[in-house]
Amino acid sequence: MSWSEQVFEKFQQARIGQVTFVPDAGHKGLIERCQADTEVLTVPLTSEEEGVALLAGAWLGGQRGALLMQSSGIGNCVNMLAFARACRLPLFMLITMRGQWGEFNPWQVPMGQSAAGVLRLADVIVHEVDAAEDVGDTVAAALHMTFESQIRTAVLLSQRLIGAKSFGR
Repeated sequence: MSWSEQVFEKFQQARIGQVTFVPDAGHKGLIERCQADTEVLTVPLTSEEEGVALLAGAWLGGQRGALLMQSSGIGNCVNMLAFARACRLPLFMLITMRGQWGEFNPWQVPMGQSAAGVLRLADVIVHEVDAAEDVGDTVAAALHMTFESQIRTAVLLSQRLIGAKSFGR
């Protein structure tokens, strides 16, 4: 089973009803799987911080959700992470990493290298995954923590796991 199928299965088990995302090739399979499920509302975003606000509203309306993003979007969310913390809102983020193993784009490196630290400074529990066989269990544990403890968690899928991008190289 692919990592995206593992994640989708864990989303179903955790009763995730809304998935927000900025379109990203790393999440393509998971996004398509969520869009194909009539029980899951998928909401494309123009910027990642919109997802934090949408998922806050979903939670207040009785629905669990997940925010999918690339590591470069973490910088866009810092103020909204403070909002989620101050309001004790649960927030689950699944983040595909850039700026790591095999990166070709120097613009991706700074946030890719500092992503986990930035999230931890914002009081987000961070789980980093390098192996496909660990994705399902890690996502399940983070989802449980998120919604049972009403905290913020992030699962970072390493660039080694998802594959380094290459544009003509």
